[in-house]
Amino acid sequence: MFSWLEKNPFFFAVFVFIFIAYAGIVEILPDFADRARPVEHKKPYTVLQLAGRHVYISDSCNACHSQLIRPFKSETDRYGMYSVSGEFAYDRPFLWGSKRTGPDLARIGNYRSVDWHENHMKDPVSVVPGSIMPAYVHMFNKNADIETAYAEAVTVKKVFNVPYDMEGMPKLGSWEEAQAEVRAEAEAIVSQMKDQDVKDAFARGEIRQIVALIAYLNSLK
Repeated sequence: MFSWLEKNPFFFAVFVFIFIAYAGIVEILPDFADRARPVEHKKPYTVLQLAGRHVYISDSCNACHSQLIRPFKSETDRYGMYSVSGEFAYDRPFLWGSKRTGPDLARIGNYRSVDWHENHMKDPVSVVPGSIMPAYVHMFNKNADIETAYAEAVTVKKVFNVPYDMEGMPKLGSWEEAQAEVRAEAEAIVSQMKDQDVKDAFARGEIRQIVALIAYLNSLK
């Protein structure tokens, strides 16, 4: 057979291509699947964090901020440990990005406080002199869409087997139980905020977009 292949270069090339392609698949796919597994201690987003993620996407925050720290010293010195694929196992869609008008936000939960986020979203220049970011004061007046976030969490749990309601993972439960979890998580954030309208709205049972967004940003670590 090999002598025949040596006399037929076209078929020899095809045979070599198939052999290399098969070997590559056998070698690469298992490693790719292993690296795509959630990193240790990685948890799915809570319902409130998902609601904040929806705000983040709808207001196009990802157009100016990436969530991907590249493995270069200049990046790790500024932002921390470079990103690995397992950190994004529960992200749908990914928000890696390639354009940075503002800084990368992949680890922002490690070094920004609720107070900082509140002031930054209301008046960016007050905390970052010279910032060209616009103010997002509407987030202090609009309610977060908790129902849509809950629906997404239930969907990914059923379709993608995301481990909600498992030991050590965020709880979903029924809609009533989820509402109680959201309110408890939101209360911890609202208690640290200064905006009285946000506090009054929470007292009435409303959760503003800014609260959900802060919950999401605090989860990025």
